Amino acid sequence: MSTATAQPASSSPPIRLAILDDHEILLDSLATWIERNAPEFDLVVRAGSWLELVHSEAFPTDLVIMDLQLQESVSIGARVRTCRAAGAKVVVLSAVDTQQDRDAALAAGAVAYVTKSQPMSELIAVSLAAMGRDGAAVEQKPVWRPRPAVPEASRPKLSDGERQALVLYADGRTTSEVARAMNVQYETAKTYLRRVREKYGKAGRPTSSRADLIRRAAEDGYLT
Repeated sequence: MSTATAQPASSSPPIRLAILDDHEILLDSLATWIERNAPEFDLVVRAGSWLELVHSEAFPTDLVIMDLQLQESVSIGARVRTCRAAGAKVVVLSAVDTQQDRDAALAAGAVAYVTKSQPMSELIAVSLAAMGRDGAAVEQKPVWRPRPAVPEASRPKLSDGERQALVLYADGRTTSEVARAMNVQYETAKTYLRRVREKYGKAGRPTSSRADLIRRAAEDGYLT
C-alpha cells in the first residue's frame, strides 16, 4: 500500500514518538493517522502494554503519547515519572476528564493532558508545542496546567533555594541528586527540603511523603 507523505517544513529532525494504548483498534487508528498526517513525528513504538513500551529497544523516545487507563496495575503517576526519568516527555490521552486524573498526570510531570473527544489536530498541536516545535497550524486550546488550589495566604513563602529543591525532589530525584543538580552540598539540599516541609507543616498542609510534596508543588504552581 502506497501512501504519499509530506516532508517536514523545517530542517529539525523528526520527533521520535511512542504510543501506548491497550485498545488495539484505537492504537492502530492513532498510529495510522499520525504516520499519514504528522511528518514531524517518527513513530518508532506502538505499544499495547506498559511492559511492551519500556522493554522496547527504541525506548526511551523523545515523546510518549500514553493512555490514562490501562488494564495493568501501574499507576499513571508511576508511568509518567518512569518516562521522565528515562528522558521522554509525556502527553496523556484520556477518555475521561476529571480534575483528579489531570492532577495525578500533570503533578507526575506529564507536559499535557488531552481528552479523546478533542480533534487529532489538537493532539498534534499540543504535542508539537510540548516539544518546542513552532508552526502548528491549528488553533488549539491552551495546555492545561495545575492551577493553584489554595489561597495565596496558605502558600508558604519559599526561598529560591527551597523552591528549586522542592521542584527537583518532586520530579523524582533523591536528595543526593537534588544536591548535584543545584551544585550544593548534600546537607544543604537536605536543609532546603526540611525547611520546605516545616513551612508547609506550619501552613497546615502535610508533606510527610514525596507524594505529599508533589501534590503541594502542583497546587502552588511549581510544576508548570
